[in-house]
Amino acid sequence: MDFLAGEVIYFNKPLGWTSFDLVNKFRYKLSRRLGVKKIKVGHAGTLDPLATGVMILCTGRATKRIDEFQYQTKEYVATLKLGETTPSFDLEKEVDATYPTEHITRELVEQVLPTFIGEIQQVPPVFSACKIEGKRAYELARQGKDVPLKSKTLIIDELELLDCSLPILKIRVVCSKGTYIRALARDIGQALNSGAHLIALERTRIGDITLDKCMTPEEIDAFLDREIPCDAKEIRINEEK
Repeated sequence: MDFLAGEVIYFNKPLGWTSFDLVNKFRYKLSRRLGVKKIKVGHAGTLDPLATGVMILCTGRATKRIDEFQYQTKEYVATLKLGETTPSFDLEKEVDATYPTEHITRELVEQVLPTFIGEIQQVPPVFSACKIEGKRAYELARQGKDVPLKSKTLIIDELELLDCSLPILKIRVVCSKGTYIRALARDIGQALNSGAHLIALERTRIGDITLDKCMTPEEIDAFLDREIPCDAKEIRINEEK
C-alpha cells in the first residue's frame, strides 16, 4: 500500500474514543512506520464518543474522496430507552425529565416507526457540531446559551424494530448523510407521547463497507507490519537525502 499517495482504511471505532482520537492514533503509528514527520489523514463521517462502529480513514491524496464517502448511505443499530430524556439525547448528560410509558405497547411502536420512513424534517441536537454564526452548537449549549437550530430535510430509507423489551427499544436505521440518530430517538419518544434517549449506538455500514471489513485500533501494528516493508523507513529516508 502507498499511504503517502493515498489509501482508504476501514476501522471499528471503540466506545469512548472520539473520531479524532482514532485519526491521531493511526496517523502517529503510520508516520513513525514510514519515517516521515507529517502525513495527511482524515475521516469520512464523525461518530460520537458514545457510539461505535464503521469509520473510514483516508490518507494522502485519498482524502479528496472524503466527501464521496460522507454522502453514502449509512446503517446504524440504535438502542433507545423510553420514558426519560437528557439534554444531549444520549448518555452524555444526566436525565432531565421522566415521562409515562405504561401506554406504550409493541403494537404502538410498530405503528409509529413507519411514520419516520422517507423524507423527514429533523432539528439537530443542541449538543452537536452544527455551526451557528461560526460557532459550534455544543460550545454555545455548554455556555448555557440559547441554540436556535433549524430543521433539516433528511431521508430515512429503512427503519426496523429489532427488539422491543419495553422500555428499551432496539432499531436498525438506514439513512442519509446528516442524520442524527440521537435526534431520531428524541422524535420517536415524542411520537409515542413519552420521551426517549439513546443508550447505545453502532454504525454497522457506510455504503458497502460493513463491520466485518473493519479493523480495531489494537490491530494497527499488525496491519502496518503486513502492508509496509520493514525497510520502508530506511528507503524513505534515503529518498529524502
